[in-house]
Amino acid sequence: MRRHAAGVMMVSGCLLLMVSGCAKNEMVKKDTGMSPVSASAKPPVKTELVKEQPVKKDTASQSSMKESAMQTSARASQLQAALQTIYFDFDSYKLSDAARASLVNNAESLKKDAVDKVRIEGNCDERGSDEYNLALGERRAKAAMQYLITMGIPADRLTFISYGKEKPVDPGHDDAAWAKNRRDDFIVVSK
Repeated sequence: MRRHAAGVMMVSGCLLLMVSGCAKNEMVKKDTGMSPVSASAKPPVKTELVKEQPVKKDTASQSSMKESAMQTSARASQLQAALQTIYFDFDSYKLSDAARASLVNNAESLKKDAVDKVRIEGNCDERGSDEYNLALGERRAKAAMQYLITMGIPADRLTFISYGKEKPVDPGHDDAAWAKNRRDDFIVVSK
């Protein structure tokens, strides 16, 4: 931050010097009855260097900004830790009882935070075509989003995306791995 401010001041000073050095000084001639002065006899133009003034550091303001950023980061981290992943049955976007219970918990956490936004990421296992899994992942994310909205979470705090089968948490090729990959993740994205 300090380097940025010093850089801005230095660039500003250079620009001021260039602008003031490049300006043409027009001289007003008085008719004194004397012969006009030739172009070569013009007096030299004086330029003054502008000294850079030291920037006063508002340490109290900087401290409060850092403190606020740390609190925001801590709050977002706490919310992220509280949000639970939900899982789906094979080839389904229907919310199970366990998924609904997790969504109730997620809604309570979002109500306590009331600032941060969350992206719901729909995921599938590796079976099925890319197109089919992207569509299924989207339906899963939308189902979770709609449920959170009915729980009182404003829609403008929620977004969704489908990754289909592109982000497996378990790279295995069996029922246990596939069950872990059929999920919605909840990611804190901003305030």
